[in-house]
Amino acid sequence: MEEEFYSIIKLVSGEEILSLVSIDENDGDPLIILQNPITMKMIESPQGIHIKVKSWMELSSDDFFIIRPDKIITMTETKDNNLIEVYNSYIEDDDSIEVHTPSGKIKPSKKMGYISSVEEARKSLENLYNLKDTKES
Repeated sequence: MEEEFYSIIKLVSGEEILSLVSIDENDGDPLIILQNPITMKMIESPQGIHIKVKSWMELSSDDFFIIRPDKIITMTETKDNNLIEVYNSYIEDDDSIEVHTPSGKIKPSKKMGYISSVEEARKSLENLYNLKDTKES
């Protein structure tokens, strides 16, 4: 068995998966062994780009899967630390669906619609209500 490496794989089904991969040369007939394969989808929003991550085989409790090379269109080794970090984080958390923001959290601003805290808004609305009552009297 060869050394393990992180790989992005495009299957003939059209699926793209990220997995820790090793190749087993079994009597000249290679087998691709996937460890904890996941799918990743890029989601763009006003807050930035997010990655939706889920298990490739959602209902399986197995961690290892074997596929034959004839089911693969292409595969490439990835050394992208951000992708590897997302992969490892997902595997460690053991969640079925995760939305991950690699750049960190974004604090809301007034431009985004954040105007005040709940306490400040409550006081402001109470003051407006009280002013309305005094004008009607």
